[in-house]
Amino acid sequence: MSVKKRKRQVIKKKLFTKNRLVILNEDTFEEIFSLKLTLMNVFVVATLGAIIIIFVTTFIIAFTPLREYIPGYSSSKLKKEATELALKSDSLEQALHKNEAYIASIRKVLTGDVDYAHLSKDSIKAGNSDDLTKLNLTATEDEKKLRQEVEQEDKYNLFEQAKPKVGTVLFAPVKGHITEGYSAKNKHYAVDIALAKNTPIKSVANGTVIFADWTPTNGNVVILRHNDGLLSVYKHCESLTVDQGDTVRTGEVIAVAGSTGEQSTGIHLHFELWKEGYPIDPTQFIAFE
Repeated sequence: MSVKKRKRQVIKKKLFTKNRLVILNEDTFEEIFSLKLTLMNVFVVATLGAIIIIFVTTFIIAFTPLREYIPGYSSSKLKKEATELALKSDSLEQALHKNEAYIASIRKVLTGDVDYAHLSKDSIKAGNSDDLTKLNLTATEDEKKLRQEVEQEDKYNLFEQAKPKVGTVLFAPVKGHITEGYSAKNKHYAVDIALAKNTPIKSVANGTVIFADWTPTNGNVVILRHNDGLLSVYKHCESLTVDQGDTVRTGEVIAVAGSTGEQSTGIHLHFELWKEGYPIDPTQFIAFE
């Protein structure tokens, strides 16, 4: 134990022994500055200085723009640009998926490789066919009474406004004799109308030209995009009067009739109507004769 005590005393004596730090003039040996120090004082001052330096450095890095000058530390501008680029890339990815789906629909229009959709004449939107045989359609006594009250009210209602079931009214592109009608069974998703050469072909509704070019199979083709995902297709035209990207109005001339393309058998208009990638019978909505 005495040895340990002696060591402790020696260490304590070294730590608390006062020393004098003197700065002299080298030529005159005049004392310029002196300071009494102990090893404990030096240790405490050095520790406090290190803590202050660490605190100041942390504050600069965390709360001042000077952190941007530290190598390897990303600036706020760089973070903002990275966030904006991430948002833009996400938007571009969504737009790309939509364009891919849209291009797939256009490819179906041009090739006719589609599944048949059952459609209602009262709407241009595709509907699901439900089995109504299992439903109980017998009216109850309360329903009969309510119907009588409604009939009495409507009988004297002078301000009733009827609303059409079809949201889009389509204009006939041409008037003529239908030589081949719509047939999903034969994969003829169009109507062929016999015409005289150079007969004007008109747009069935307001829309945008998304395709206007010549194809080996169908000759000169125009595809218009309308509201509610509706597409109208005009094939085997002699010439086109619109370009891709043009905006057309209902009844505006977009082409003239002819017989172009390998599949053409005479001067006629091959007209197709599509809804969200599915073909529909144009005669349900347009009177061609």
